[in-house]
Amino acid sequence: MADEVVLLDFWVSPFGQRCRIALAEKGVEYEYSEQRLAGEKSDLLLRSNPVHKKIPVLLHAGRPVCESLIILEYIDETWPESEKKSPRRLLPDDPYARARARFWADYVDKKLFDCQTRLWKLRAGEASHEQAKRDMVEVLETLEAELGEREFFGGEAFGYLDVVLVPFVAWFHAYEKLGGFAMAEICPRLVAWGERCKEKDSVAKTLTDPEKVYEFALYLKDKFGAK
Repeated sequence: MADEVVLLDFWVSPFGQRCRIALAEKGVEYEYSEQRLAGEKSDLLLRSNPVHKKIPVLLHAGRPVCESLIILEYIDETWPESEKKSPRRLLPDDPYARARARFWADYVDKKLFDCQTRLWKLRAGEASHEQAKRDMVEVLETLEAELGEREFFGGEAFGYLDVVLVPFVAWFHAYEKLGGFAMAEICPRLVAWGERCKEKDSVAKTLTDPEKVYEFALYLKDKFGAK
């Protein structure tokens, strides 16, 4: 019980998936607990995250850690070495590089997720939906510029910001369908980065099938009356 790790999550959540990828990168064994997206929430979730009442939540020795970016840092600090006992920190050692990684992680959560949500919440053809499409393209181009010519966002090694962003790669297909644009034309380097990330077992075993993600996005559009 002292080292028991449980992740409260939802299958398609990019926020939960980043936690799963980080745990896999560290070689941490954990129990996965699927939660409900809608309807009555489990008692465990309500007890573990009484403030926001949402996933993901990491339970470590019964103590809850909430909010995915905070969970990532907790995982990085609690298990600083990989399963092979070699240094494998997700965040950079340099303070400035850490600050930049946190800045861009915040950008992903505030900008990319907002555009994604508006793509399926707003009705196609309406002015607000057209603006959401333009905003999404701008965000993707901004992330592409930050990546530049590097293999990964942190340089040559897969790290913190890669873990933060890579779950959204499974949503790229939905972006194209709902936004009416081609990802390979807008951000070819970002698409190639996503393919490199998927070569890692931690990512390949975690990301949801893009077609299933798109079906889920259509479910959300229907739920919000945006079809």
